[in-house]
Amino acid sequence: MSNKTYDILKYIAQIILPALATLYGALAGIWGLPYGEQIVATISAVDLFLGAVLKVSTTKYELKNLIEMRSLIEEDRNDEEIE
Repeated sequence: MSNKTYDILKYIAQIILPALATLYGALAGIWGLPYGEQIVATISAVDLFLGAVLKVSTTKYELKNLIEMRSLIEEDRNDEEIE
């Protein structure tokens, strides 16, 4: 996943979906819009799923960077031993 895609999805998960769920829940209560609880629960479930997917992506990215960093440190140590 590209950084731009990640940033957009993170913004959707952290800002847009919670705001949308809150807005619909409030308007449904005030104006009697249909399926208020179901729609809010659906948006929240989608948001939770998106958050979990983003967390997995972040963890994989961090693990990859950690492995690369350790590899570079090992190479540096080996170079020092040779000299």
